[in-house]
Amino acid sequence: MKVTLERGVLLRSLGHVQSVVERRNTIPILSNVLIEAGADGSVRLMATDLDLQVVDTIQASTVETPGSITVSAHTLFEIIRKLADGSQVSLDASDGKMLVKSSRSRFSLPTLPRDDFPVIAEGDLPTSFELAASELIAMIEKTSFAISTEETRYYLNGIFLHVVEDEQPALRAAATDGHRLARYTLDRPDGADKMPDVIIPRKCVSELKKLLDEHSAAKVLVELSASKIRFTLQTSILTSKLIDGTFPDYTRVIPTGNDKILKVDPSTFRESVDRVATIASEKTRAVKMALDKDKVTLSVTSPDNGTAAEELSGEYADDPLEIGFNAKYLTDILNQIDTDSVDVHLADASAPTLIKENDSAPALYVLMPMRV
Repeated sequence: MKVTLERGVLLRSLGHVQSVVERRNTIPILSNVLIEAGADGSVRLMATDLDLQVVDTIQASTVETPGSITVSAHTLFEIIRKLADGSQVSLDASDGKMLVKSSRSRFSLPTLPRDDFPVIAEGDLPTSFELAASELIAMIEKTSFAISTEETRYYLNGIFLHVVEDEQPALRAAATDGHRLARYTLDRPDGADKMPDVIIPRKCVSELKKLLDEHSAAKVLVELSASKIRFTLQTSILTSKLIDGTFPDYTRVIPTGNDKILKVDPSTFRESVDRVATIASEKTRAVKMALDKDKVTLSVTSPDNGTAAEELSGEYADDPLEIGFNAKYLTDILNQIDTDSVDVHLADASAPTLIKENDSAPALYVLMPMRV
């Protein structure tokens, strides 16, 4: 295989695929990127960790000898990253080596044969629909922060994507770690009506977000079965296995009778919580919120660091209430609010709290209280 590519084109493509590759691998071929050069001038790059696979297709300046080879993904990426902007890069693979040349730079890298490279068998993906990249970005941003990192509850280590048949058929994404819940709702796209409920793994969500950020104006083709999902956006294809588990019935924790409502500016609220939490213990991060007529008092008491309190104004007309929250969980949710007002629906000091921009907002959040 011998090809010449523009450095910027190759770097962007390697950036898409190399982040899938784990830094430490017991299987050497999984550290490599597969490079396939076609006689038509197209070059395909592929990387996988056996659960997730990214394929990116670019155009070469020239393809002198078509062929395919695998080479260390991270090493090649670092080499190309450090070459001069606008330079041409020659990749020449033969006899177990790849010669990388650009201007006066020469690198010789060991290779492994293409035949050893594993490819995820996708099988039949019967459900197929399109979403705007901007919709997928919003869905990920508004929910992914609540994905659990606790490996023992592996079924919470992703975003739950499912269709609901409410008054208006909808596509919903939900994530929870048991302390907070995030849910985002979209109109159901054409073709999604019979889709199975699926859990998209955390790493797939992270890699998809990187691709979406580069193609934010694109349309994304989503294809899935009960065990695999594939996202196609322009020249990139991401395929992932899905989490084999049952997501809990999260609707049971969404409160419907929280009749005490606080309306407050989310950025002011977030900054106040962050300030008083400065002295909170690292373990609990507990902040107490005391509500009275049109007034919120935030306070923290730490046996080691002292006390803190701050008042802020808000619209509140119900009975006085004291409730405690984990400051990080609360600020994570407030970071998702884009409007200048947020509705906090409360019941009592031990009941889940519902947070949303307004009744018609596509996103809602549930936060479990804590004792303070």
